[in-house]
Amino acid sequence: MQKCEDFMSGLIIGGLIGAVIGILYAPKSGRETREEIGKKADELLVKAKEEYELAVAKSRKAYEATVERLKGLEETAMEKAEEAGEKVEELADLGKETLQEGKSRIKKAIDAGVDAFREEKGKAV
Repeated sequence: MQKCEDFMSGLIIGGLIGAVIGILYAPKSGRETREEIGKKADELLVKAKEEYELAVAKSRKAYEATVERLKGLEETAMEKAEEAGEKVEELADLGKETLQEGKSRIKKAIDAGVDAFREEKGKAV
Protein backbone atom coordinates (compact mmCIF):
# COMPACT_ATOMS: atom_id res chain seq x y z
CA MET A 1 0.00 0.00 0.00
CA GLN A 2 2.95 2.31 0.74
CA LYS A 3 4.28 1.77 -2.79
CA CYS A 4 0.92 2.85 -4.19
CA GLU A 5 0.94 6.02 -2.09
CA ASP A 6 4.53 6.78 -3.11
CA PHE A 7 3.66 6.25 -6.76
CA MET A 8 0.63 8.52 -6.53
CA SER A 9 2.66 11.23 -4.78
CA GLY A 10 5.37 10.97 -7.43
CA LEU A 11 2.79 11.14 -10.21
CA ILE A 12 1.18 14.27 -8.81
CA ILE A 13 4.44 16.03 -8.00
CA GLY A 14 5.90 15.13 -11.40
CA GLY A 15 2.79 16.45 -13.11
CA LEU A 16 2.95 19.72 -11.22
CA ILE A 17 6.65 20.18 -11.98
CA GLY A 18 5.98 19.49 -15.66
CA ALA A 19 3.14 22.02 -15.67
CA VAL A 20 5.30 24.71 -14.04
CA ILE A 21 8.13 24.14 -16.51
CA GLY A 22 5.64 24.23 -19.36
CA ILE A 23 4.28 27.57 -18.14
CA LEU A 24 7.73 29.10 -17.81
CA TYR A 25 8.80 28.16 -21.32
CA ALA A 26 5.47 28.58 -23.13
CA PRO A 27 5.32 31.48 -25.59
CA LYS A 28 1.56 31.85 -25.11
CA SER A 29 -0.65 34.51 -23.59
CA GLY A 30 -1.81 34.28 -19.98
CA ARG A 31 -5.30 33.22 -20.97
CA GLU A 32 -4.07 30.43 -23.24
CA THR A 33 -1.61 29.33 -20.60
CA ARG A 34 -4.33 29.18 -17.91
CA GLU A 35 -6.57 27.13 -20.18
CA GLU A 36 -3.73 24.76 -20.95
CA ILE A 37 -2.91 24.45 -17.25
CA GLY A 38 -6.57 23.66 -16.52
CA LYS A 39 -6.62 20.96 -19.23
CA LYS A 40 -3.35 19.46 -18.03
CA ALA A 41 -4.59 19.50 -14.42
CA ASP A 42 -7.80 17.72 -15.47
CA GLU A 43 -5.82 15.16 -17.46
CA LEU A 44 -3.48 14.62 -14.53
CA LEU A 45 -6.42 14.20 -12.15
CA VAL A 46 -8.09 11.65 -14.44
CA LYS A 47 -4.83 9.73 -14.78
CA ALA A 48 -4.25 9.81 -11.02
CA LYS A 49 -7.77 8.46 -10.39
CA GLU A 50 -7.25 5.67 -12.91
CA GLU A 51 -3.91 4.71 -11.34
CA TYR A 52 -5.45 4.83 -7.88
CA GLU A 53 -8.37 2.59 -8.90
CA LEU A 54 -5.97 0.18 -10.57
CA ALA A 55 -3.80 0.05 -7.43
CA VAL A 56 -6.88 -0.52 -5.25
CA ALA A 57 -8.07 -3.35 -7.51
CA LYS A 58 -4.64 -5.01 -7.40
CA SER A 59 -4.49 -4.63 -3.63
CA ARG A 60 -7.96 -6.14 -3.27
CA LYS A 61 -6.99 -9.12 -5.43
CA ALA A 62 -3.81 -9.65 -3.44
CA TYR A 63 -5.75 -9.42 -0.18
CA GLU A 64 -8.36 -11.93 -1.35
CA ALA A 65 -5.69 -14.32 -2.60
CA THR A 66 -3.90 -14.07 0.75
CA VAL A 67 -7.10 -14.73 2.67
CA GLU A 68 -7.83 -17.80 0.53
CA ARG A 69 -4.29 -19.08 1.04
CA LEU A 70 -4.57 -18.61 4.80
CA LYS A 71 -7.89 -20.47 4.85
CA GLY A 72 -6.23 -23.35 3.03
CA LEU A 73 -3.34 -23.36 5.48
CA GLU A 74 -5.76 -23.30 8.39
CA GLU A 75 -7.61 -26.33 7.03
CA THR A 76 -4.34 -28.17 6.51
CA ALA A 77 -3.20 -27.34 10.03
CA MET A 78 -6.50 -28.54 11.48
CA GLU A 79 -6.21 -31.82 9.57
CA LYS A 80 -2.65 -32.33 10.77
CA ALA A 81 -3.65 -31.54 14.37
CA GLU A 82 -6.50 -34.04 14.13
CA GLU A 83 -4.16 -36.70 12.73
CA ALA A 84 -1.68 -36.02 15.53
CA GLY A 85 -4.46 -36.31 18.12
CA GLU A 86 -5.52 -39.67 16.70
CA LYS A 87 -1.91 -40.85 16.76
CA VAL A 88 -1.56 -39.76 20.40
CA GLU A 89 -4.71 -41.68 21.30
CA GLU A 90 -3.39 -44.79 19.53
CA LEU A 91 -0.07 -44.52 21.33
CA ALA A 92 -1.82 -43.97 24.68
CA ASP A 93 -3.95 -47.07 24.12
CA LEU A 94 -0.89 -49.07 23.14
CA GLY A 95 0.90 -47.81 26.25
CA LYS A 96 -2.03 -48.89 28.45
CA GLU A 97 -2.02 -52.35 26.89
CA THR A 98 1.72 -52.67 27.35
CA LEU A 99 1.43 -51.54 30.97
CA GLN A 100 -1.35 -54.08 31.64
CA GLU A 101 0.74 -56.82 30.07
CA GLY A 102 3.71 -55.80 32.19
CA LYS A 103 1.59 -55.80 35.35
CA SER A 104 0.22 -59.22 34.48
CA ARG A 105 3.71 -60.61 33.92
CA ILE A 106 5.00 -59.17 37.19
CA LYS A 107 1.99 -60.56 39.09
CA LYS A 108 2.54 -63.99 37.56
CA ALA A 109 6.24 -63.82 38.39
CA ILE A 110 5.50 -62.79 41.99
CA ASP A 111 2.87 -65.52 42.35
CA ALA A 112 5.32 -68.06 40.94
CA GLY A 113 7.98 -66.82 43.34
CA VAL A 114 5.63 -67.06 46.32
CA ASP A 115 4.55 -70.54 45.28
CA ALA A 116 8.17 -71.62 44.88
CA PHE A 117 9.01 -70.14 48.28
CA ARG A 118 6.11 -72.00 49.92
CA GLU A 119 7.19 -75.26 48.28
CA GLU A 120 10.76 -74.82 49.47
CA LYS A 121 9.56 -73.84 52.93
CA GLY A 122 7.28 -76.89 53.04
CA LYS A 123 10.18 -79.17 52.04
CA ALA A 124 12.45 -77.75 54.66
CA VAL A 125 10.12 -78.40 57.57
